[in-house]
Amino acid sequence: MGEASMDDFLRLDLRVGEVIEVDPFPEARKPALKLTIDFGEELGLRHSSAQITENYARENLVGKQVICVVNFPPRQIGPFISEVLTLGVEDENGDIVLLTTDFPGKLGARVY
Repeated sequence: MGEASMDDFLRLDLRVGEVIEVDPFPEARKPALKLTIDFGEELGLRHSSAQITENYARENLVGKQVICVVNFPPRQIGPFISEVLTLGVEDENGDIVLLTTDFPGKLGARVY
């Protein structure tokens, strides 16, 4: 992977959002959930598909703050439009663990 500049990083619009609704996504090729994420007044509600079913139960996701890229173009995933990329990393088993906040952040706040 090549070097990235600070300008490259600043082109990504990373924001804090709160998961307010989680729905099953049985049409997805790989097991996934449909998330509705609140980014506050400026950005409002956005939707995301996340392959996080191994580490997260639907009922444990509501209220969790997550970090998302909000300025990628929407992406069609089966019958669903994913509007933001919810960030995560692989755990030791190769399953996704979400990037979250230690303490509540202001909804829609930029990540620096």
